[in-house]
Amino acid sequence: MERKLIRSALDQLDNSYAPYSGFNVAAAVLAESGKIYTGVNVENASFPAGICAECNAVSSMVSCGDRKIKAVAIIGRDTKAPEGKTAGYVSPCGICRQVLREFSDPGELRVIMAKSESDFRFMTLEELLPESFGPDSLEAGKN
Repeated sequence: MERKLIRSALDQLDNSYAPYSGFNVAAAVLAESGKIYTGVNVENASFPAGICAECNAVSSMVSCGDRKIKAVAIIGRDTKAPEGKTAGYVSPCGICRQVLREFSDPGELRVIMAKSESDFRFMTLEELLPESFGPDSLEAGKN
């Protein structure tokens, strides 16, 4: 499962639009349905208007009707580094962690940070975002 998810992210990495930072990121989320959705970071000259790869992948998932993430793979590349060199283990930023929290069980969500299909590590979202605030924290999220 990890390698397939990482490969899905790797296949999208060249589609990243990062002319300002030179830091390409791609993500692939595995939905509870078994479908994989991908996304890349898309920068903007008005910096706050950019979107992270993880948020892009989650938005794609939600727009297709899925609502629960089982795993996410993230890979990055610094375009200023030697050709083909990935950026190390890329962890989701704080905003992306919160977006992932919205659509997952933080104790179960596997966040896979990859350099390649064979070189990766993972943590749960709960490890990355302890004592998180999510839908179940709000009265409207309680069923």
